[in-house]
Amino acid sequence: MQAFLKGASISTKPTLTKDRGVPVTAGSSGENKKAKPVPWVEKYRPKCVDEVAFQEEVVAVLKKSLEGADLPNLLFYGPPGTGKTSTILAAARELFGPELFRLRVLELNASDERGIQVVREKVKNFAQLTVSGSRSDGKPCPPFKIVILDEADSMTSAAQAALRRTMEKESKTTRFCLICNYVSRIIEPLTSRCSKFRFKPLSDKIQQQRLLDIAEKEKVIISNEGIAYLVKVSEGDLRKAITFLQSATRLTGGKEITEKVITDIAGVIPAETIDRIFNSCQSGSFDKLEVVVKEVIDEGHTATQLVNQLHDVVVENNLSDKQKSIITEKLAEVDKCLADGADEHLQLISLCATVMQQLSQNC
Repeated sequence: MQAFLKGASISTKPTLTKDRGVPVTAGSSGENKKAKPVPWVEKYRPKCVDEVAFQEEVVAVLKKSLEGADLPNLLFYGPPGTGKTSTILAAARELFGPELFRLRVLELNASDERGIQVVREKVKNFAQLTVSGSRSDGKPCPPFKIVILDEADSMTSAAQAALRRTMEKESKTTRFCLICNYVSRIIEPLTSRCSKFRFKPLSDKIQQQRLLDIAEKEKVIISNEGIAYLVKVSEGDLRKAITFLQSATRLTGGKEITEKVITDIAGVIPAETIDRIFNSCQSGSFDKLEVVVKEVIDEGHTATQLVNQLHDVVVENNLSDKQKSIITEKLAEVDKCLADGADEHLQLISLCATVMQQLSQNC
């Protein structure tokens, strides 16, 4: 009788009601809930180590670790968008499973506070915790935790030095994975304690294949030439290419994505504009040059993008080696000045004046 009453009390709980008074059961709201829109970069991030493209050495080492061998401290370095963060997150998910992943992995990014105090407190406290137990699915679980320090090259030398001792002292319970773009900015004592892996820029073929797969799954209309152009403008960064593809899809609203749409999305300066600048430099007229530079800036093109594209055009042009070296040296100076916050108009005028001077020697 008591058991019956207990059952009755559960079944007679008041149902949840919406504002209009329509009764809704607790379970039905979850069933009717639409899937939240996720950026494609996150949606198609590799879920396991086998899905990581083009990084054979790293995948081979991590696979051995997943099979039961111990994992060393890792240092991943290479250009952005080549899969460094995705690889270690996929490996951690496979090691710990979805339940223990949150408890066993501490991920700190450049957006987080990662000064010497955080290393001494947060990282050290997490590293000192001992771990035991097994996964709910019965698979073996390694007796260590993972600390992922993304963009480690932006950490101060003092914070890196503080990390050195923690890395050494807590080696029984914790593994560290440092991720950076420039390995030269990581202090020597840290690099010597890690297994270094260079992430290569993804080949065009690999990127095109991944983008075609995503386009097929998302029902995006884009030609092979469009995919090839997308890979070209993203410069080996797959994350950038996927973001451009999603932005272009939203812009076209289901229509075919053309090279012009990609050019607008990516902020690439059209080839006609670059030709116009070169023609004005060849004309030898400074007034004409000034007008063209003003038009380029008024159109909203960034000076840094112009410097990058001009470099490619100069290298491929039929100039002498001396002329190319003078122009590229000026390109480097202008790039540095722009990074320091110099005026775009003045820097571009100065750059184009140098190009004009060199081109006039061919006439």
